[in-house]
Amino acid sequence: MSVRTRLLLASALMLFLELTLIRWTGAQVVHLSYFSNFVLLGSFLGLGLGFLRAGQPGRRRPYYSPVALLGLIGFLSAYPVAVNREDRSVIFFTSLTTSGPPPWIVLPLIFLAVATIMAGPGQLAGECFNRLPRLPAYRYDLCGSLIGIVLFTIFSFLGVPPLVWFFVISLAFVLLLGRPGWSVSITLLVSTLAMFSYPLVTQEGVFWSPYYRVSTFEEPDRNNGTQWQVYVNGIPHQRLTTAETRLLQEPFYDEPYQRLVRPPKNVLIVGAGTGTDVSIALSRGAQHVDAVEIDPRLLEFGREHNPDRAYQDPRVTTHVNDGRAFLERTDTKYDLILFALPDSLTLVSGASALRLESYLFTKEAMESARQHLAPGGAFSMYNYYREPWLVDRLGSTMNQTFGHPPCILTNSQAISLAVFVVGLEQSDQRCAATWQPSNSVNAPSTDDHPFLYVDENAGLFGIPGIYVLAISLILIASLLAIVAVGGTAQIRATWQYRDLFLLGAAFLLLETKNVTGFALYFGTTWLVNAFVFAGILLAVLAAVEIVEHFAVPPVRWMYGILFGGLFIAWIIPVSWVLSLPFGLRLVVAIVVAFIPIMAANVIFAQRFSSSAEPATAFGTNLLGAMFGGCLEYMALATGYRTLVVLCAALYLGAFLLTPRGTAGGLSPAARTPQLADSA
Repeated sequence: MSVRTRLLLASALMLFLELTLIRWTGAQVVHLSYFSNFVLLGSFLGLGLGFLRAGQPGRRRPYYSPVALLGLIGFLSAYPVAVNREDRSVIFFTSLTTSGPPPWIVLPLIFLAVATIMAGPGQLAGECFNRLPRLPAYRYDLCGSLIGIVLFTIFSFLGVPPLVWFFVISLAFVLLLGRPGWSVSITLLVSTLAMFSYPLVTQEGVFWSPYYRVSTFEEPDRNNGTQWQVYVNGIPHQRLTTAETRLLQEPFYDEPYQRLVRPPKNVLIVGAGTGTDVSIALSRGAQHVDAVEIDPRLLEFGREHNPDRAYQDPRVTTHVNDGRAFLERTDTKYDLILFALPDSLTLVSGASALRLESYLFTKEAMESARQHLAPGGAFSMYNYYREPWLVDRLGSTMNQTFGHPPCILTNSQAISLAVFVVGLEQSDQRCAATWQPSNSVNAPSTDDHPFLYVDENAGLFGIPGIYVLAISLILIASLLAIVAVGGTAQIRATWQYRDLFLLGAAFLLLETKNVTGFALYFGTTWLVNAFVFAGILLAVLAAVEIVEHFAVPPVRWMYGILFGGLFIAWIIPVSWVLSLPFGLRLVVAIVVAFIPIMAANVIFAQRFSSSAEPATAFGTNLLGAMFGGCLEYMALATGYRTLVVLCAALYLGAFLLTPRGTAGGLSPAARTPQLADSA
C-alpha cells in the first residue's frame, strides 16, 4: 500500500471511529449522550498523542488501539454503566431508578479509554505525514476525513447497526496493521469479529435511528390489552396506546383541549413521535394535524404500530424536521400549537453542549409560535420537568412572550409534571389555575443562551459543577498523558508550535459556533449537522489548494481578513438572519461562516508548510483543539456569541506567537522546493 493510500485510509478510520464511539458509547452508557463532547475531547487527545508518538524514533506499531477498543466494547456490553444524575443544577431525562458511579469517575475513564483507542489511527496517520510533503499530506488527511464522514452519514441514513460499523473499523485496522504477515491480519480479524459478534449483533425489536439506539417491545397494559414500549439509549421514551386508553390513564393529555374557548380545527404537534398525541388531537375534533417529528425511524415505527392508525388518517400530514425550523419556514396559522414532550436524550453533535430541542424552548421560539397562532388560538406544552425551577422558567418565558400568565396544571408528586396552556389573548384561555412566579426564577433561555436545562442560580458562574469537575479532571489527565507519552524532549518540541496549539483551540470554537448557528438557522437535524461538518472540511481543503497552487497574501494580511470575518460574525444579529427567506438565509449563513474558516485555514496551511516536524506540529494542533473543546463550556455562562470574542483572542495570541519567517505571500514555485525538501 502506498503512503498516500495508507494516509487516506488512516484518516478515514480516524473520523469514522470517532463518530462511531460518540454514537455507540452514548447508547451504551446511560446519560453519556448528554456528554458526547467528552468523547470528542478524548478523541482529540488520542489523535494528538498518536501524532506525537509518530515523531519518536523506535516507536512500536499501535496494536494497543484495537485491543483497547475490544476492551471498551466488552466491558460496556457486559456491565451496565450510567453517569449518575445527582447534580440538580442540570436536568437529564431518564427513568427514576437510574443509578451508577459518580460522573467524576465515569467521564474521565471513558475519556482516557477513547484517547487510547484514537491514538492508534493518529500514530498511523502521523507516520505518513512524516513521509510526505506537508500540504499534500494535509490534503490526503482531509480527503480521508471526508470519506469517513460520508460513509457514517450513509450508514446513519440506512439505519445500519453497530455490527457493520465495527466490521468496517476492524477491516481498516487489519489493512493498516497487518504488515508483518497474514497471521497477524487473520488473528486481528477473527478476534475482532469474535468480540463484536456477541454484544453488537442486531437484537429483536432493536434498531438504530440517526440519533439513538431504539429498543421496542410489546407488553400487557392495565386494561388487559397490549401496548408498545419504546426506549432510546436505554431510557424510557414513548408508549404506544390508543387515545382512549392514554386519556384514561393520564388525563393531563386532555388538558390543552379543556382550556381552549373553542375546539381547535387546525393543530400543529411538535414532537409527534409515534403518534399518540396525534390520535388524541383527532379524537378531540381536529380537522387537520401537522405532525412534526425530528426522528424518521420513530415516525416510521409509529406509522407501523400506532393502534389508532393515526398516521394513516387523511387529516394528518407528517413532517420529518426540527420543530423550530418548521415554524421558521411555514406561514400556516394554527388554532393550537402543541409541544408534546419533546425531550431529546442527546446532544446535537459532539462539538457542542446543545441538545436537539434546545432552540425549541427559547424566548424567540415562543415568539415564533405566537406569530403562528390564528385568532382565538393557543399554545401548549407538557412534560415531566423533573425540577420546579424548570417549571418556573418555562412559565416565566410564556408570561413574558404572551403578556399574561399561562394556565397550569401541576402535580408535585409526579416529578414536576406540568401542563401549560396560554391563549393568544388572555380571553382565549379558560384557566382552573394560572402560573405564579416563585422567589428566584431563571431568566428565559434565548437563541444566544439556549441552555434551558441548566440552573443559572447554581454551579460556578452558571456552569454546573458536574462539568467543572469533569473538565478539570480531563485537563489534568491530558497533561499527565502528554508527559507520559512524549517526555520532556517531546514537550520541548511541542512548545515551538504553541501558535499551532492556539490555532487548534480557536478553530474548535469557530467550528462550534458554526455548528450551533446552522442548527438554529436550518434545524438541529442530523443531516444539517453532517452537511456542516462536510462543508467545513471542504472549506479547509479549498484553503490547502489555494496555498499550494496560488500566491497568497502574507500571514498578517490573512489575519486581518480573519479578524474582519469574526467581526462580521459577531455584529450580524441572529434575528436578522432568521428573518431572511430560506435561500437568502443560506447564502448569508455560508458567507458569514466560511470567511473566517477559509482565512484561518490559509493561515494554518502557510504555517504548517514551514514546520520542521510535521507530525509533531499537527499533533500540537489537535491537542489545541481538545483545549478549545473545554473552553466551549464557557458558553454556558456567557452565551454562544461571546465565543467569537474568545476565538478572536486565541487567534490574536497565535498571531503574536507566529515565528518570523513563516511562509506567506510566496508563489507556488517559491514554496515547492521547501515542500520537496521536507519530504
